[in-house]
Formats: sequence, structure tokens, C-alpha cells
Amino acid sequence: MKYIAITGVSTGIGYATAARLIAYGYHVFGSVRRPADADRLKDEWGENFTPLLFDVTDDNAIKMAVSQVESRIGEVGLSALINNAGIFKLGPLASISLPDFRTLFEVNLFGVLNVTQAFLPLLGAQKNVHYPPGRIINISSTGGRIAYPFMGAYTASKHALEALSDTLRRELVIYGIDVIVIEPGLVDTPIINKAEEQTAHFLTNTDYEIFSETLQAQIAKDKRIALPVALISRTIHKALETPRPKSRYPVISRRFVGWLLPRLLPARWVDRLIARQLGFKKITTI
Repeated sequence: MKYIAITGVSTGIGYATAARLIAYGYHVFGSVRRPADADRLKDEWGENFTPLLFDVTDDNAIKMAVSQVESRIGEVGLSALINNAGIFKLGPLASISLPDFRTLFEVNLFGVLNVTQAFLPLLGAQKNVHYPPGRIINISSTGGRIAYPFMGAYTASKHALEALSDTLRRELVIYGIDVIVIEPGLVDTPIINKAEEQTAHFLTNTDYEIFSETLQAQIAKDKRIALPVALISRTIHKALETPRPKSRYPVISRRFVGWLLPRLLPARWVDRLIARQLGFKKITTI
């Protein structure tokens, strides 16, 4: 039996990954924030799933969860920690509130480090352990490498997560613990619907309001080519099982246009391409 801890398993990538790993014989400890979700998933997945009730920003709840896991696995150790829990919010950087901006970092960055630090001993980050070192898999985004308008808070948190992951991987080499980053593009999860809902109002009463229709049309277009969540869960499974995993796994539908070009072209070229895509024009004041 291999034991895995995954944050944020109630929906989306976390849910699909937990379901897949349980089907392949893993025991999954999955974090949820609501008791109702814990009961629902326990009924669905049975004895190979143990719900953990905590928010990634709640120190005491995380410590209690670690104790719960430790009492279950004994001297076996965790095979992996998958930091999946995260939040998403759209808004121009000129007007997004600082509390909203901070909240994204609290969950998407500080929450990852919070959970990782707590679970590190169970992954083998201590002397004289009797089990093989585990792996850490951080769910980032293509937004962790490429920044787009109105996603500034989210992409900033994911850019920071990329740096955090690289540093962790280079520091944890003394324990043999590997750190792997998964970088999905747009995935068919509830986040897409949240993006559509937010678009309807976050540009209201801003100078970007005149571009609202173009942005909504772009989101609708992106939604049609969103990746199936099963593709992400398969990639995560591969990163767990392969003897020599890559440090990063970008998973995107339009690899050339959506991944290679934005990172290879000069930044000013990318600026112009994005402005054209969104119909941005200089606003003339009277």
C-alpha cells in the first residue's frame, strides 16, 4: 500500500487525481474544507480514502491532519504530497483590492509552503528514516510562466510557486525528496465557470469595460478547447510512477501557440499579440 496526501480533493483536478490513484491501489488522504464533502467522498471511495478536514491557511488544522496521517501510516511514510488546493480571481491590477490579492497568495503560495513544511517529516525529511523518500507535486499553471491581462494576482502567485518549487527541489536533495511541477493550461473544471461569472462584473466601472465583450468571447473560445481533467490526473500519476520524472510537466491544448511562442518571442511582440487578441486600443481622453 502506498499512501498519498492531496490537498483540495472535493472537485476538479484534486478530485480526478484522488479517484485515479485510489483506482490504482493507492490510499489517499485528501483535504476538504466541509464535513459534507468528507462524508460524500468517503461514501464514494470507501476504505482507501481518508478525508482530512483543513484549510491550507489554518496552521492548527494542518497539524491535526498530519497527526491523523502519522497515526495511520506508522513507519511507512508518505509516497507523495500533492499540493493542489488553490483559488482563482480575475481583475485588473489597477483596481483589484489588496485583500483579494493577498488572499490568492495566502492560499496559492503560503498555503503550499504551510502544508509542505508540516508533511515533510512524513516524506522523509529527517535523519535515520526507514522508508524511501517521497515526492512533492505542486499544481501550478501555464500562468506560472506566462502572464496575461486580468490574471495578475493569480499568475503572480503561480510565478512565485514556480520559484518556491525550484528552491525546494534543490534544498531537499539532501533527503532524496524530489519536487515536481505540473503546469496545466485551461482545464475543464469549475474554475472555467468562475471565470465566466467574474468577467460579467469585474470590468464594470473601469476603463476596461469597453473590452468586456471581446474578453467574454475569448473565454468562451478558450472553454471550447479546455483540456479534460482526466489528462491532468494521468500526468500526475505518471510523475508519481516514473523512476526519473521531469522537473516540470506542461499540459496544454495548443502547445505551439499557447506555450512555446509566448516564451520564445520577445516580450514586446507578445504584448502586441495579446493586445490584438483582446482588442486593446489606446483610450483617448477628452
